[in-house]
Amino acid sequence: MSIAVITFPGSNCDRDCVHVLRDVVGAPVKAIFHKETSLDGVTGVVVPGGFSYGDYLRAGALAKVSPIMGALKRFADGGGPVLGICNGFQILCESGLLPGALILNSKLQFISRWVEMRVENAQTLFTDAMWQGQIVRMPMAHAEGCFVAEPEVIAALERNRQVVFRYVAPIRDDAPNGNPNGSTNAIAGIINERGNVLGLMPHPDRSAEEFLGSSDGLTIFRSFAEAALGASRILHQP
Repeated sequence: MSIAVITFPGSNCDRDCVHVLRDVVGAPVKAIFHKETSLDGVTGVVVPGGFSYGDYLRAGALAKVSPIMGALKRFADGGGPVLGICNGFQILCESGLLPGALILNSKLQFISRWVEMRVENAQTLFTDAMWQGQIVRMPMAHAEGCFVAEPEVIAALERNRQVVFRYVAPIRDDAPNGNPNGSTNAIAGIINERGNVLGLMPHPDRSAEEFLGSSDGLTIFRSFAEAALGASRILHQP
């Protein structure tokens, strides 16, 4: 058993995710290139951040037709845990594994800053070590992070508690409600209806060690790894 981290042309956070899972969490990790077509022996998948295929057309639009995506869809449809971060979130939405879409930020600018999010659902396999209403701090870096969907889809996400993270801070002139990119209802991360696929725009991989400025993201990776592998397979938890 191992956790797969998928690399697309233009991924730039795949090694960060491998480091956190292997060296911080202590989980067995398998690097998967986008041209592969199998996820045999894999019990969890991370779709990392970056700029897959240079974000041509729109972010994630080309990655969704990569050879590995057929296996990823079958894995997710079978209930396997999948974590999509930033560009990974975009890819999951483009491929239909999550509802909605990520479009250009409301200010039409690339945003790179620390943000704070409120945990809206602490009863998922990714957040079960967090508490309801907890404020977590992570960095974001994206140009297409504004989450949108049809009104009925947004209503269903809210009603079914599929909104897992919501932006709340910092309050700035360009983000008076703590919503940096204009996402509908300040949505920062969502989960699918089944509860096994999570996508979020901020980076838990860049906030998994205290010397980076926050270790709030480590909780997500630990919970995800334990769900994928079982707690007995986690080698160390510093």
